[in-house]
Amino acid sequence: MSAQAYLSVSPEVAAALADGRPVVALESTIITHGMPYPQNLSMARAVEEVVRANGAVPATIAIMDGQLKVGVSGDDLEMLARDGHKAAKASRRDMAALLASGVMAGTTVATTMQIAALAGIRIFATGGIGGVHRGAESSFDISADLEELGRTPVSVICAGAKSILDIAKTLEVLETNGVPVLGFGTDEFPAFWARESGYKLDQRFDDAASIARVLAIQSDLGMGGVLIANPIPEADAWEAAAIEGFIAQALADAEDRGIAGKATTPFLLQRIFELTGGKSLESNIALVNNNARVAAEIAVALAGRRA
Repeated sequence: MSAQAYLSVSPEVAAALADGRPVVALESTIITHGMPYPQNLSMARAVEEVVRANGAVPATIAIMDGQLKVGVSGDDLEMLARDGHKAAKASRRDMAALLASGVMAGTTVATTMQIAALAGIRIFATGGIGGVHRGAESSFDISADLEELGRTPVSVICAGAKSILDIAKTLEVLETNGVPVLGFGTDEFPAFWARESGYKLDQRFDDAASIARVLAIQSDLGMGGVLIANPIPEADAWEAAAIEGFIAQALADAEDRGIAGKATTPFLLQRIFELTGGKSLESNIALVNNNARVAAEIAVALAGRRA
């Protein structure tokens, strides 16, 4: 059997792809592991509406019922949000075992990219990518997202890397993997809740059409993914120093409790949510919506070039 045998694409997404209309992939770990219920369900629906309002078709991706589902909606989306705390967190290494066992799983950036590419979707909006964790020189904790970006031809629109990570090392690994990092309206790599990280980017573009031209050439060259860094809106951003204090406390709490591996990011996000009195979640939702808007604009521009 081929990989396509495990792919289940919704009629709406399949029709859009067949017609050459713009489609934007959306991940599901932000639903299953990134936010509590029912905020996660409201967020998922709102993000899809943002994609539609800007001219593209949303395609939320997850692993359910032994299938790679593209275009999760309706009752399935509600179940994913409601029971997400029981779901697995799927990265590339987990896919075969999860499909074999029929376990429900939220897909990380890496796995969403892989499934999107199988379905023929080339644009993907997320919150922030995974990266090199602080202390990786001893823990070797480096997200599979970075290697996936180097080999899978899907462009990812994000608000940079979560500031719980080591951003300098994350950018170094992206460079090693040959991943272009483009700033959308910014000269500096954003740090998720903060608009600035202190690390300059080599390439800046200020409109979707310019980005689409780069992506078209990247595709013509047969190269891997592209990372498009889109800062959180100013009204929802945190000062870097302010959020860093909460991150430091969350990291200390994680160490005290022996949290490691896959459990680290969900724990840190939840702890920062608690420390900020829920304000980090509001910022998280705002930046995801902003990324969905930009992704839809780029998908529309790219579809126009193909037409």
